[in-house]
Amino acid sequence: MTDASPAVDDANDAPRARVATVPKIAYLCSLYPAVSHTFILREVNALRRLGAQIATFSIRRASSDQLLAEADRAACASTYAILPPRWVTLLRTHLKLAVNSPAAYLSTLASAVRLAPGGLRGRLWQCFYFAESVVLWRECQARGIRHIHAHLANAAADIALLTSRLGSAIEPASPWSWSFTMHGPTEFSDVRHYRLAEKVARARFVVCISEYARSQLMALSDAVEWQKLRVVHVGLPIEQFTPRQHGPISDGDPRILCVGRLVPEKGQAVLLEAVALLGARGRGTQLTLVGEGPMRSQLEVMAQSLGIRARVSFPGTVGQEQIRERYASTSIFCLPSFAEGIPVVLMEAMAMALPVISTRITGIPELIDDGHSGLLVAPGRADQLADAIERLVGDPSLCREIGARARDRVLHEFNAELSASDLHGLFAEHVGGSSSAP
Repeated sequence: MTDASPAVDDANDAPRARVATVPKIAYLCSLYPAVSHTFILREVNALRRLGAQIATFSIRRASSDQLLAEADRAACASTYAILPPRWVTLLRTHLKLAVNSPAAYLSTLASAVRLAPGGLRGRLWQCFYFAESVVLWRECQARGIRHIHAHLANAAADIALLTSRLGSAIEPASPWSWSFTMHGPTEFSDVRHYRLAEKVARARFVVCISEYARSQLMALSDAVEWQKLRVVHVGLPIEQFTPRQHGPISDGDPRILCVGRLVPEKGQAVLLEAVALLGARGRGTQLTLVGEGPMRSQLEVMAQSLGIRARVSFPGTVGQEQIRERYASTSIFCLPSFAEGIPVVLMEAMAMALPVISTRITGIPELIDDGHSGLLVAPGRADQLADAIERLVGDPSLCREIGARARDRVLHEFNAELSASDLHGLFAEHVGGSSSAP
């Protein structure tokens, strides 16, 4: 879908209007809103601005540590959380459905068990998903919703599939449908467990955030299903990320920023090694690792053992209202990941006209044109990462040129309004809407 996106010349230019009728849609996530999935909140808001009627659902209720901005708190207040369960309502709904529509109830339960990845635990979890799908069916039916869209091909996709199956069995004359957005890379690491081929076959359509994600689903799916796979990049509200006025390399030691969960696949340990290498070359740097996760204590110990602990800060998780300040006070943004989809934090840094460095993996080269809108290195190579940082530190004019091209790349290819327009068109095309001429 991205090649069909309308061109824009400025962040304030609106995409071409798409006049379409889109029925009510349920957006389902495992956790919504969430710090690491701010892009979903942005997507929902952009679709609503286009006139889409979207009700948001979360399998689990978001905790206070996920609600770091006012927009998060507002989204949480308007989102229906399936868990923790409302036991009386849950039991009453199941009993009523089993009595009034026993065939639909039992056939969907049987379908849930058949979808289990294997083993007693897998079957038990699918029964939980069935129980939750009945709750989602009740809420959607009460709101006049017949299509569920899941973000990520995880538990949310299982529940969306089962809810659609249940709704169609109860109302065969008005079948329900579902779709999902494929991000990766987690689901690609265990395709049998996540049953990606079966989900593609049963979904009305699949949104792939990158050509890479689409190609991986093509490899798993029957060729007759490929027409369902549509590429729509995750978009950024670029007007919220205004480039700073001063240059990218300021007086004193250059400041390097990395934003992401502190987990092995984000590669922060490689970045620590690169900073130590730069120190050995006489290049002083200051590194900030924004985020929380199980690797934090290990990374702190590693920084100490490398002799760079005084130059590394760990501020923890930062909300959207503060993250722009972090970008604005940074010289270079680095994300040395081993596995990714297309990281939104890279888009944010690029929109701020920061020079960025990342790894040549999965969908990242679709965002960063190496040497033009950023620098790419091999994953796991601290020496290459140190070389790339040193190259930028030593050439402020290159930083400015790369930063300007990076912002232009996000503006024209990863713009939230353009992506929402493409998604709106997909829902209109596949969920019973009708389009009219502008």
